[in-house]
Amino acid sequence: MTKDILKLDDVKHLVDSFYGKIREDKLLKEIFNSNIQDRWPQHLEKMYTFWQTVLLSEHTYYGSPFPPHAKMPIDKEHFDRWLQLWFETIDENFTGEIADEAKWRASKMAEMFQFKINYIREKSGSKYVQ
Repeated sequence: MTKDILKLDDVKHLVDSFYGKIREDKLLKEIFNSNIQDRWPQHLEKMYTFWQTVLLSEHTYYGSPFPPHAKMPIDKEHFDRWLQLWFETIDENFTGEIADEAKWRASKMAEMFQFKINYIREKSGSKYVQ
């Protein structure tokens, strides 16, 4: 597939392919599986609506993406791997302006999440916030 991300089915394909990799990844799978547990269908549905809102300007996601990540035991290496898998999944399946936007948005989100997590940890004096 070498087309851009144009409709919800494209978003679903991207999200499903990406999280398929996450669930097998040596570094990330335990973090995701321990947090999501048996709620994968709900998590994937939430990710469909999040990326549909972000990339297609179809406002179906309502919520705040940061709070669930605030207390997770993650740092730069986790975000770097997450981004690597995201970019890889996009490059394998899509090309175009919205695909590029998906990479840029994910990069900015990872950067902001890391900044916020580090800030919370510095204020608490703990490497990982409980």
